[in-house]
Amino acid sequence: MVSPSTLGLLVRRARESRQLSQQSFADLAGVGRRFLSELENGKPTLELGKVLKVTRTAGIELFARQR
Repeated sequence: MVSPSTLGLLVRRARESRQLSQQSFADLAGVGRRFLSELENGKPTLELGKVLKVTRTAGIELFARQR
């Protein structure tokens, strides 16, 4: 992952591929629609726990490794 915008785009594509509105997808993920909108738009200062809930719901696997 190179930027918050990249992650936001992945989330948006996953949501749109399921033909869900932001509100419907946010409800499934257990977050607010505004949070989802901010994530999809690449806001860099979002709560990590909520970001992980959304990515899990979207079927996006995030992992970290030490460089």
